[in-house]
Amino acid sequence: MLDMERRITPVRAVAMGTLGLALIICGPWLGWWTLAPLALAALGFRLAEPRTEGAEHPEYWLFAAWAASEVAIAVAVALSGGPHNPTMAWFAIPVVTLSSRFSLRGVVAGVALTLAMLVTVALTTAAGAVAHNPTLLVAPIALVLAVAMLSTALMRSDFEHRNEAVIDPLTGMLNRNALASRVAELAQQSALSGEPIGLILADLDHFKQVNDSLGHATGDAVLSDVAYVLRKQLRAFDLAYRLGGEEFLVLLPGADADQTEVLAEELRTAVGAASVGGGVDVTLSLGVSASERGSAFDYAAVFAEADAALYEAKRSGRDRVCSGQADRGYASLV
Repeated sequence: MLDMERRITPVRAVAMGTLGLALIICGPWLGWWTLAPLALAALGFRLAEPRTEGAEHPEYWLFAAWAASEVAIAVAVALSGGPHNPTMAWFAIPVVTLSSRFSLRGVVAGVALTLAMLVTVALTTAAGAVAHNPTLLVAPIALVLAVAMLSTALMRSDFEHRNEAVIDPLTGMLNRNALASRVAELAQQSALSGEPIGLILADLDHFKQVNDSLGHATGDAVLSDVAYVLRKQLRAFDLAYRLGGEEFLVLLPGADADQTEVLAEELRTAVGAASVGGGVDVTLSLGVSASERGSAFDYAAVFAEADAALYEAKRSGRDRVCSGQADRGYASLV
């Protein structure tokens, strides 16, 4: 959802600019005040953007900003003449983006909100005209519904194809293909914001013994269940990947070394307390590191530190968390 929001943001800016230009051109006929609701909608998205990355439920902020844009369009349509004006079709514009960011429930809620505002604007501005000519209301309602259905079908198809490329089919986690593109984005973001990025490498202890003694079907069940346990402990904007075999990687935007180590310990405890794969008890060894606050995220360097820390956790007895930051501190002293 957040990834799609980042992709939509520049396109949305162009779309709003296009609507603004249309309102300026039509100003002598519609009135210049129709630009005010559009400006408020743009402001709503600007206010929501910084809150989505760190929010526990970013979808609430995104939907609130989306709803504000639809309200802005409703106000502009009402001020410009309601169903008598071609701007009535603009209600369908925000609906196009619903399925790219929200679940089916969110799409249904958004369409219901849009139709409620559309009907309200039509009946409050020209109830008599609508009663005399119902097509003034039926046509835009049909347009909104058709756009919602077509965009949802297209997005679901695109989503399924993208999933095949970036989702590990066994665990449902992101895979190495997804990791490569996300790392580049985080490096750019951290260079601008100065926020640290935490990285956790996790490896199931003695997993080969599980496969050898209980079979690969049980091993697959263990991996799937461990992935579920890991995801439950993470924030909405944390990113978990399966690198292959029994090795996992977690990226933590905004987390420094101490916060990363705390979360790694929570992951280790959660996996150790869970009975996975139909009753198998497993443990997790983890290595952690993080980029420095105020500097760009150097994935290769942070990964190397976490990898060395994971090796140390394995070497020193397994079922523990080791930090690559400790080695960094020692190196700076010598």
